[in-house]
Amino acid sequence: MKTSLFSLFNLVFLLITFGCGNNSESSTDTGQDEMDTMVTEPSVTLLWKTDTLFSDSESTLYHAATNTIYVTCGNNSIEKDGDGYIATLNPDGSVKQLDWVTGLHAPKGMATIGNSLYVSDIDEIVEIDLKSGKIINKYPLEGAQFLNDVATDGSVIYFSDMRDNKVYTLSDGEFELVAENVPSINGLESYNGTLYGLNKEGLIKFDGDGGYEILTDEVQGGDGLIILDDDTFIASRWAGQIYFVDGNKVTLLLDTSPEQSNTADIGYIPDQQIIIVPTFKKNEVAAYQLTLGD
Repeated sequence: MKTSLFSLFNLVFLLITFGCGNNSESSTDTGQDEMDTMVTEPSVTLLWKTDTLFSDSESTLYHAATNTIYVTCGNNSIEKDGDGYIATLNPDGSVKQLDWVTGLHAPKGMATIGNSLYVSDIDEIVEIDLKSGKIINKYPLEGAQFLNDVATDGSVIYFSDMRDNKVYTLSDGEFELVAENVPSINGLESYNGTLYGLNKEGLIKFDGDGGYEILTDEVQGGDGLIILDDDTFIASRWAGQIYFVDGNKVTLLLDTSPEQSNTADIGYIPDQQIIIVPTFKKNEVAAYQLTLGD
């Protein structure tokens, strides 16, 4: 009888122990599965911010060949008052030259082809020598109302007239209208021969016939546009938001509107994944490290 009771006790003990072990293993497996399925969202972290040296900083552009960040400033009006200028920064945020180019009015978007930097300035495109900082040429556009962003495919310059809802090209000193009736078209960028933009309706993709399709309407009234690939974008809204667009998924990366800090025409250092942000009314330039999600 004692032997039977002892055997029964051992059997119950083994069953309890075995059951607990299985539960523990199952719990561990479940936790691992949850960790494996966790998705990390893209995010940004502030790296540096300049002093308030850059009056109404509107647009930033990183140029790899000179390892320089260009900043358009002096956008407190659209009057031809001559107080607009372009400053230059090092990638660490230190100032190279505050008055690299002066005598502009309200310079905005920029793009480079060869040794020239092209910048919009109210009703004209200004060409500047990258080595000397001297103005080479000015290309006035008759009837222009509010020239804004500038982009390039490496051979021609694209630029937007935000108030006239049009997009033009500049090549060999000649203008060509490539799209019209594009409500409040602002940011432009070219990627693999295709032109993209930000307008009142959202992020858009142009075709070759002057038309366009809306890729997402979650970034309406956008300003600056960066293209990582043909399905991945970074887009800013002037009011203070920066978004990461990955196909149909849109993630808010940054919102500085509570501090009344603008996020105007952003730039990008691709090999370091750094977003360069002109803060406009805050008169600063800030840099954010982008961390891509899974």
